[in-house]
Amino acid sequence: MFLIAGLGNPGEKYSHNRHNIGFLIIDKIIKNLTTNNINNPNFKSICYKAPNTIYAKPQTFMNLSGESIIAIADYYDISNDNIIIIHDDIDLEFGSLKFKIGGGHGGHNGLRSIDSHCGKDYIRVRVGVGKPSSKSDVANFVLSDFSKEEFKELNDTIINHTIKAIEDIKKTNDLTQIKSTYTLSVKKKDK
Repeated sequence: MFLIAGLGNPGEKYSHNRHNIGFLIIDKIIKNLTTNNINNPNFKSICYKAPNTIYAKPQTFMNLSGESIIAIADYYDISNDNIIIIHDDIDLEFGSLKFKIGGGHGGHNGLRSIDSHCGKDYIRVRVGVGKPSSKSDVANFVLSDFSKEEFKELNDTIINHTIKAIEDIKKTNDLTQIKSTYTLSVKKKDK
């Protein structure tokens, strides 16, 4: 069984925020699948069950995401090597996509929460959302909406590419192969 969770914040006002890229990807995945909703209040999450996979959008707000992830993983006895977390990454340019297991949280409070509840050795799908010019603007930046152009690019290419990568992660346990096939590296643009 896999647990594939997209990180974000619940509520309409956050729905197109950079911080909510995980929710956007989960929404697109389940749109094309036959799933059953799972109604378990202990999960603190909107969950969908498909064969051999639970898709989750934690409803705890970003900073407490680990509470939801650990509750689902414990209930279904899902090991960390079958947990895939999709999250925004400000250290990657918009349009970049990278994969890793473990490592630091890089200041991402959702990952910090998951690390504290589950440990660090889960699969991370890092979706680049760009970076503000000043460190003091990070909170406002990740809670800002994607531009219309960015949102179109997300829907036309980046989200679909990410979904293909996730499907292949489920098929093969070879993250090296996934990295070589699906990594997208966008260079910083001069302003």
